[in-house]
Amino acid sequence: MDPISERLRARHPQRIDLSLGRMRLLCAALGDPQDRLPPVIHVAGTNGKGSTVAFIRAIAEAAGLRVHTYTSPHLVRFNERIRLAGRLIDDAALNAILDRVEAAIDGGGAPATVFESTTAAAFVAMSETPADLALVEVGLGGVLDATNVIERPLLSVIAPVDLDHAEFLGDSLAGVAAEKAGVLKPGARGLIARQPEAAMAVIEAAARAVQAPLTVMGVDFDAWAERGGLSFQDQERFLDLPAPALTGPHQIDNAGLAVAVALELDLPEAAIAEGLRSVRWPARMQRLTAGPYGETARVADAELWLDGGHNPHAGAALAATLADRQARAPRPLALIVGMLANKDAGGFFSALSRSGAAVFTVPFEGAAAEPEALAGVARGHGLGATACASVDEALSRALRLGAGRVVICGSLYLAGEVLGAARETWPD
Repeated sequence: MDPISERLRARHPQRIDLSLGRMRLLCAALGDPQDRLPPVIHVAGTNGKGSTVAFIRAIAEAAGLRVHTYTSPHLVRFNERIRLAGRLIDDAALNAILDRVEAAIDGGGAPATVFESTTAAAFVAMSETPADLALVEVGLGGVLDATNVIERPLLSVIAPVDLDHAEFLGDSLAGVAAEKAGVLKPGARGLIARQPEAAMAVIEAAARAVQAPLTVMGVDFDAWAERGGLSFQDQERFLDLPAPALTGPHQIDNAGLAVAVALELDLPEAAIAEGLRSVRWPARMQRLTAGPYGETARVADAELWLDGGHNPHAGAALAATLADRQARAPRPLALIVGMLANKDAGGFFSALSRSGAAVFTVPFEGAAAEPEALAGVARGHGLGATACASVDEALSRALRLGAGRVVICGSLYLAGEVLGAARETWPD
């Protein structure tokens, strides 16, 4: 664990407790930094919101803008969550701001969760560093998420909505959509990804309630893969763009949503094209070539990929990505899977049940599902599965069985451990 994460875990309650009351008190004690940010694009959604933020940032920076970002969770170092005018916050600056946040908490007597404290720290850092734009990703839900103290965003964005975090958001798609729609604010345009019908109806009702105009994918604009690139069309123009650098058919929709945002910002087509080409977002179908894992796969003439998707919707996206890759270049497929114990492993494996992959289940630090139990779930969905003690063991077994394409997947926490062990660096 990196030093900043250790500090936060030692100091703050390790719980998820969705409420804006503590966050408003904490921000007030810090001088309400959320009201002094550069123009904010607030991004919610179940899947794809991090990738959408990455696309928007890459496009905006290609246009010469200075961009802040706040995303979660981190993979290897806590500092990944806060990017100031294009650069990751350094330890000295972050520790100094955390000192101020903790003093404000102590002065007010109300304990704050880790996410509330770190969100407040991000707002302080972003309010005190000049920039042209701030991209803020919702942590969980929307209505009561700590980031939702932002009252006047420039734009609100809702990436695809699906079921996840049932213990906090419930098991109704309409209920989850209502939570995500909490980021819609009066007068701020909402840009909405392609959604299931039940989710879209709730989002439209929420927008009417706060008089937020909407621009909706599949209605007002669309994007699709064509001739090796990305085609985008709205009511005013057609753009012939390069394929996004992030892998997978689902990234076409994420890129299309980001292009719609860029056009709302009046960013030039050349910057949009460059952003799509240059975007990086680790652990989203990332090819691993460096470090011990990448070297082990290379020696065996196998591809090694890493993906942090961890719910049924993400499983379906991974299945589509693998089906496309297998159709173009078939190779024996293996999945190395670790998941949090509270995730819908059955839904995840159901989405991948037709992949024909051999599954190897692994543990990781924290509240991970026990590998044998996880393997049992995979077997219940028709997948051959073997429980392993580590990623090293699972990779060795997969390669010995002749796998030519291996994907480590199921959790961003597992992805972070793999990137740390592989000595992969976060892009500055």
